[in-house]
Amino acid sequence: MSDDPLPIRSVEFLGGMAEPGGWRPPMALPEVAFLGRSNVGKSSLLNRLVRHRAVARVSRTPGRTREINFFRLNDAIVLVDLPGYGYARVSKERHATWRPLIEGYLGNTPTLRGAVQLLDIRRDPTPDDRDMLAFLAALETPTLIAVTKIDKLGRGAATDRIHALADTLAIEESQLIPFSAVTGEGRDDLASAVAGLIAAAAAPPALPPLSDPAPR
Repeated sequence: MSDDPLPIRSVEFLGGMAEPGGWRPPMALPEVAFLGRSNVGKSSLLNRLVRHRAVARVSRTPGRTREINFFRLNDAIVLVDLPGYGYARVSKERHATWRPLIEGYLGNTPTLRGAVQLLDIRRDPTPDDRDMLAFLAALETPTLIAVTKIDKLGRGAATDRIHALADTLAIEESQLIPFSAVTGEGRDDLASAVAGLIAAAAAPPALPPLSDPAPR
């Protein structure tokens, strides 16, 4: 599509990072991270975003993804799929491993240009969601919020939930991107926002306004 805000020419899986300080691809391209609680629909969102059915593995068992997975898009951007968090049936030991893995990546990647935080439209933000948003804010990481699974609700109910989520998070509704991996609704909006993160980071800093010459 000629008017696609993020046209897909190539997608390549680069590998996974299994532990803090472990192997990861060279930090040569701008990166955008995707994160959210287990079963929020992150893999399905990524597959829809890059118009590919099986780039990110969709698991029937929440909490199964244990690594940070890296995907090179168009030889120009790296999309980063972080492990889902907050699934109650995952052992405390695995939770203890994932937290430093996720936070270590977010805090030690100079090529990170932004993050996409996913929230399920049917669920209120959990303490883990709030902690992650606060952590991103502390790092001053530009963050988009994608509200997934909007196809699970009727149009009116989905609109009401978007209002409620904006109120709960004390943000403008325009900061929420409604998304359905099933119907594709919101795909181009999210693609445009991701492209905007990359473009904003690449733009040169604005020059300060010229001051009036000092009087003689």
